[in-house]
Amino acid sequence: MNENTVVRLIKHLDVTDLSGEKVMIDFSTGKYFLLKGSANDIWDFLVASGDSPLSVNSIKEKLLEEYDVDADTCLKSVIAFLEQMKKNEFIEVL
Repeated sequence: MNENTVVRLIKHLDVTDLSGEKVMIDFSTGKYFLLKGSANDIWDFLVASGDSPLSVNSIKEKLLEEYDVDADTCLKSVIAFLEQMKKNEFIEVL
């Protein structure tokens, strides 16, 4: 995965917002996930895009507007999070 990679949300999960953190439950596997910080924002971007694909670069650029972080660190974090989402089959790489 790199800056030009395009992803799309393929699995919608039950999500509960708890004091700025998200708890996601995948009832098909019985796994739950806690999202905080920029992971919340990335998930929100994916959900808001619906079936429309998003580039890794567009996610990075949105986060750079919100957080005081350098572009390389931001990109690495976005890719790491999206890799986990792909591994859990929540997103697909197009």
